Amino acid sequence: MPDHAHSTDPAVQTQLDRLTALSPGRDILGLDRIAEICARLGNPQNSLPRTFHVAGTNGKGSTCAYLRAILEAQGRRVHAYTSPHLVRFNERIRIAGTLIDDAHLASLLEEVLDVAHDLQASFFEVTTAAAFLAFARTPADDCIIEVGLGGRLDATNIIPAPAVCGIASLGIDHEAFLLAPEAGTPDDPAVRIAWEKAGIFKAGAALATLDYPEPLMQIIGERAEAVGGSLFSEGRDWRIESAGDSFRWTSTFGSIAAPLETRMAGAHQQRNAGLAIAMLNIAPHPRPDEAEVAQGVAAAFWPGRMQRLGSGPLTRLLSAGTAVWLDGGHNPDAGAALGRALKDKAPLHIVCGLLRNKDATGFLRPFADRIASFQAVPIPGHEHHDPKDLCHWVQDDLGIVDAQPCADVEAALHHIAAHRAPGEVLICGSLYLAGVVLAANGEAPV
Repeated sequence: MPDHAHSTDPAVQTQLDRLTALSPGRDILGLDRIAEICARLGNPQNSLPRTFHVAGTNGKGSTCAYLRAILEAQGRRVHAYTSPHLVRFNERIRIAGTLIDDAHLASLLEEVLDVAHDLQASFFEVTTAAAFLAFARTPADDCIIEVGLGGRLDATNIIPAPAVCGIASLGIDHEAFLLAPEAGTPDDPAVRIAWEKAGIFKAGAALATLDYPEPLMQIIGERAEAVGGSLFSEGRDWRIESAGDSFRWTSTFGSIAAPLETRMAGAHQQRNAGLAIAMLNIAPHPRPDEAEVAQGVAAAFWPGRMQRLGSGPLTRLLSAGTAVWLDGGHNPDAGAALGRALKDKAPLHIVCGLLRNKDATGFLRPFADRIASFQAVPIPGHEHHDPKDLCHWVQDDLGIVDAQPCADVEAALHHIAAHRAPGEVLICGSLYLAGVVLAANGEAPV
């Protein structure tokens, strides 16, 4: 699905327009094109500092945020490449702690497009190469790379052996790309997803994972064994013990004595933090001490993930004091995590938009029993489920009687303010929608 990146900077937009014209306009898995682009650029991926590579269906961006915050609490300079962006493309590339500026971004995109003009490279392949160029040319202590899609054939997997590979939460998403039949791959969809994600494992890298059902752990273990690596896994080697807003992290070779607190809501975020701590504990030295871990976990923030919105043009449409939450989750695994995070929040007024290729009722079902009203909206600039269809589905399949299609998020909030009883509001269903909301409410990521 196209990324629909836009920029207010004319030089950046010129290059994004070139990219749109040259690329096939869809995700393409495979390493041949990114390998050729990087070769033409002098293989910048081979000149990265100590690197952490993170895959997963959900939670990988938050895990990267925890990694970066803890490393920066150590006083280290950290590059980070993440996706997608919410408001500005620049969010994807953070150079030594600072979002890339427009002039630098325009120059890098131009350089990559000049060498890749004949390759029909995808949007993600070009932008990944641009990130590698930026990171290779600016000194830093560490580099965090988030997998875009899958793992084994994702463009980021062109990097040589990282210091640590990590796998966050696993679930079913992007089926059209990751579940197509291929000789020698597992038949079971969930196992196939795990197999693809574990494709980032490389000889010489330390390997950390969450805990998964046994068939998934088995295939991940086999992938680790194939490269001569051993797993540092949740449940067996490390664990978290949640106590409300805080948690403790313990492991087979050492634990953190003090409870850790995170500003990101939900038990799933504590597990993401736990994975980041695990990755840092098996990384080559220097490793953070307890105080640096605590400081980083407390400071970490990843926008659009159970984010409570502040006062702004959108939230002021509701009565004073109304809590408005924003989450970009969009698949059943994310819905299950939201269901756990929302267990004490009812009644909930939902504003939801979902891309056309997403399982709407699968996403909403885990927290359907807390939904007092449902407002369906379109996602500007993207192929999405018709709001009327979303309303029919939640009424027929989930038993949510009060469902209303709305023209946009602003109209949905007006409708809630005028016609609904007091309650908390959750805007959800798409990271693209989350970006629209953050921009409209004056909370663009920095």
